[in-house]
Amino acid sequence: MKNVPGVLAAFIVMLAGFWLADQIGHAILAAQGLTGSSPVSGVPVVIVLGLLLRNTLPLPEALAPGLKFATATVLRAGIVLVGIRLSLFDVLKLGAAGLPVVLAAIATGLIFVTWFNKKLGLPPRLGTLIAAGTSICGVTAIVSVAPAIEADEREVAYAVANVVAFGLFGMLFYPYLAHSVLGSSETIGLFLGTAIHDTSQVVGAALTYKQVYADDVVLRVATVTKLTRNIFLAAVIPLLTWMHLRASHAASGGVKKPIKWTALIPGFVIGFVAMAVVRSVGDATLGSSGAAYGLWDTASWASLTKQLGDYWASQILLGTAMAAVGLNTNFAVFKGVGMKPFAVGMAGALAVGSVGMVMAIIFGRYVHL
Repeated sequence: MKNVPGVLAAFIVMLAGFWLADQIGHAILAAQGLTGSSPVSGVPVVIVLGLLLRNTLPLPEALAPGLKFATATVLRAGIVLVGIRLSLFDVLKLGAAGLPVVLAAIATGLIFVTWFNKKLGLPPRLGTLIAAGTSICGVTAIVSVAPAIEADEREVAYAVANVVAFGLFGMLFYPYLAHSVLGSSETIGLFLGTAIHDTSQVVGAALTYKQVYADDVVLRVATVTKLTRNIFLAAVIPLLTWMHLRASHAASGGVKKPIKWTALIPGFVIGFVAMAVVRSVGDATLGSSGAAYGLWDTASWASLTKQLGDYWASQILLGTAMAAVGLNTNFAVFKGVGMKPFAVGMAGALAVGSVGMVMAIIFGRYVHL
């Protein structure tokens, strides 16, 4: 029962944050003369709202146990359930021609951002989070990697602010840049799917392109490209965990011990992969028999996976956990870091975007959806 007040407070902040994100998103679309679902992710808005409440109101100590529970247990449960959004068939849809584009964007983000972060003398864990968010799937990648590398609230908040800021810039401007610079619809879709950070931002950019230029192919290619990037989260988390553990051993100056595989693959990652397998098997049985697991038809299976992955995982569980992060974080922890993290985020966004554009130009002609 001691966890109830804190979890309830985070839940209420989550509801308010997602409502506010929806209003902001529709305002952005209206400013462009567009309509549709909000392209603004609720998670960063929830974190900011939590931060504002934490630093402007005297919050009762009774909230502390529940907030801690939300940033640990609720967060991991959300990461596990996110796996239901991902199907291995998305990779097959994109085809062999699209994979080099995705892999090049991911490698660029991980390697360049980590290197540049080190050059600026910032904490390694902060660089790891920004690298994951820039190269894989924005906020989802950050909150998934954070517990694996033992990142603190300040590092999570900085990393989320980065991917939101530069992902939002890409969402607003890349559709028009792509139309003026790139050629085919497939090329543009590959570029938008690799150069923009968060899934909601990619979909928002692709929807903008569809509505402005009446091109549905760009929306389909961008969405599948982004989902393919997301699938690689299952491989990137163990990699980043191994890098973190190796660096920790080196910094300690002690005798190097072999890193066990159980330390590289946290339980929530296994759960995440298991849910992706459940989704993939369901898609396979749906395609072969017309009913996922012999129980759900196409519409029912799509509705079920969307409810579990988008509503329960991304909004209820991860949203509540991120509200708790905001409610747990004092502005004082940001002193002394300054604007350097945003220099890392901007450089990473430009590097990934540039590589994504070049690779999309090279391979776009071979992609057909």
